[in-house]
Amino acid sequence: MHKKRWISMYVENRSGVLARIAGMMSGKLYNIDSITTGATEDPTVSRMTIGLYSDDATFEQIKKQLNRCVEIIKVIDITDAPTHMKELLFIHIHDCSEEEKAELFRVAQVFGAKPIDYGIDSVLLESVNTESRNNDIINLLMKKFKNIEIVRGGVVAIESISMRDR
Repeated sequence: MHKKRWISMYVENRSGVLARIAGMMSGKLYNIDSITTGATEDPTVSRMTIGLYSDDATFEQIKKQLNRCVEIIKVIDITDAPTHMKELLFIHIHDCSEEEKAELFRVAQVFGAKPIDYGIDSVLLESVNTESRNNDIINLLMKKFKNIEIVRGGVVAIESISMRDR
């Protein structure tokens, strides 16, 4: 059965590592749904979070192939682990009236999004939320507004100390 899987990795922080990992995944026809990477407290190490859909057997194969890459220090399957996961989302709504802007501010408040830019006929919202919650705000706004631009930054994740937030 295909389901959403999550991998967190510590990798060497050097040029070409992200491209090599993404290339290995695409070369095997694994479709990456979300990928983020950034430096850690150690400037020589980056932390990468990858989200993808796969079945159990394929996911085991992916983890084995990742563990064989010399630039990867550690692979952690966080699919079922207690974690905190957040995604950065920007939603630019164009061609909206004053009444629609008021509705946008109400929706933003309910979903914990922030208006970060404002124009005569447009609003830019920022949402740092779970992937699921961001999907909810996107679905709602796409039903209400016609001219929407969406930019998603990918999910970052860290193991939870005492709770789960997805």
